[in-house]
Amino acid sequence: MRLRSFTFALALAALAGCAPRPAPQAEAPPPAISAPTTERQAFVAAAHPLAVEAGLNVLRRGGSAVDAAVAIQAMLSLVEPQSSGMGGGAFMVRYDAKTRAVTVYDGRETAPAGATPDMFMGADGKPLPFATAVLSGRATGVPGAVGMLARAQKEHGRLPWRDLFDDAIATADKGFTVTQRLGRMLAGPYPQNAAPDVIAYFRNDRGERIRAGDTLRNPAYAAFLRRLAAQGSDALYKGETARRIVARVAQGALPGTITEADLAGYRPVERTAICNPYRVYILCAPPPPSSGVGLLQLMAMIERTDIGARGPADPLAWVKYAEASRIMYADRDAYVGDVPGVPVKGMLDAAYVASRAALIGDMAGPPPTAGTPPGARSARIDATNEVPGTSHFIVIDGEGNAVSMTTTVESIFGSGRMVDGFFLNNQMTDFSFVPTGPNAVAPGKRPRSSMVPTVILHPDHRLAGAVGSPGGNAILAYVSKTLVGMIDWKLPVADAIALPNLVARGSNFNGEADKFAPPLLAAMAARGVTVRSGSGEDSGIQAVLIHDGRFDGGADPRRDGIVRTIAVPAR
Repeated sequence: MRLRSFTFALALAALAGCAPRPAPQAEAPPPAISAPTTERQAFVAAAHPLAVEAGLNVLRRGGSAVDAAVAIQAMLSLVEPQSSGMGGGAFMVRYDAKTRAVTVYDGRETAPAGATPDMFMGADGKPLPFATAVLSGRATGVPGAVGMLARAQKEHGRLPWRDLFDDAIATADKGFTVTQRLGRMLAGPYPQNAAPDVIAYFRNDRGERIRAGDTLRNPAYAAFLRRLAAQGSDALYKGETARRIVARVAQGALPGTITEADLAGYRPVERTAICNPYRVYILCAPPPPSSGVGLLQLMAMIERTDIGARGPADPLAWVKYAEASRIMYADRDAYVGDVPGVPVKGMLDAAYVASRAALIGDMAGPPPTAGTPPGARSARIDATNEVPGTSHFIVIDGEGNAVSMTTTVESIFGSGRMVDGFFLNNQMTDFSFVPTGPNAVAPGKRPRSSMVPTVILHPDHRLAGAVGSPGGNAILAYVSKTLVGMIDWKLPVADAIALPNLVARGSNFNGEADKFAPPLLAAMAARGVTVRSGSGEDSGIQAVLIHDGRFDGGADPRRDGIVRTIAVPAR
């Protein structure tokens, strides 16, 4: 994706704090950036051009960043069903331009009341094969994305909810062109491609599998969206759609336990963002059950190395990055989950971070073990098998409010089960199959997530940018790599996104071996980092930095995404 820079004017107001960094003292805010009084610039980056256009259309009508997020998610559920949808969950990080506050909306799925810690253990006492679990009714958690978007839009929307679905409804009725990427997903060796609902949906009138370039219609989804527009989130959590979800997950040899009461009782959670300084910026990400603390800990360790003085052609920079990643994953896996007592402050404690960073050497060592951050209980062995999936998008409206949102149905086409034109998630398989550790299954619990939608701030809490990615547990690697490229190596955002991916966790060094120059790859291997091509979906990074009021944005060339900016009426 070629770099684009765009003029952007922020409306500045009183400063607001962002935990845990204390708010600036009472002092005059910087003067507002001058701008025409008739229009301002808005920005959207998403994984499909039709989703970007749906968001831009809302912004053109005077909608807010959250309004646009609703429209984007509705479209992604249709045109990128392998990644996210109305049957899934999400984390939204919202920046408020007036108060300069950062808020997290947690729309993660929840385990139904009937869930049990051993629900993914077989009769032989061993964890179920993933391919068996993912297609079962037990795989589906109570969806959260719709409820979260409804709450955020009620609090921060400017347009009526009913007016946010027109583009997705029209596209579902008329049909859309299947992309090359979706075509590859349908031809891939994924368990869901054998599921009856997947087979039926992606078949044409002649009974042939849909291919790239074909037109795909979804009238059932259009009908659902019309009810969602008219009834609000109750259209999913109550009534006929809720009854169909309950019936669909109850089918099969390993039935799920979701009830109408589980659906009606779902509640999104508003949380305080975790913020930590990095170089000249402040990074803000979601708290547990998201892995935002892991990302911030990783960046804090990187800041204590000389990676910033090196560059993308230096093998030692990548070796040190890999070692920092492995240390972070060891801590994240041991402590983070939807449980009390996650040592968030301890994992970011300056002395603890320094002690962990001191383990980073010029050669790759054995797989690191979890440390003991201040306030931590004993580390637990984690057995979570988090597969890649998901989507990410960024919206900045004309007032300078921003949304960084990562959204998912977990695996390719979720559980492979469809209701009312959208796929149900398989998010329960994001729990540990073994009933121990911080990510064990429990009723009402939210599975640990690697989703880390991030907002980047200046020290005075003006908006500086945003970043995020899909990719399962590799999300933390994709986002941190991009931050290093943008901030440390001062690359244009599009170039930082395009850097080779390297996911170092435990004893594995997975990544895009074919995208590293052969001499660089060999030099890394000589230092113990032998990169092997990974599996599953590639990254889908969207990112933007704001330089002197201008957007430097990029969309991951590994997917179908684009970035766009438009002029919108000033309010």
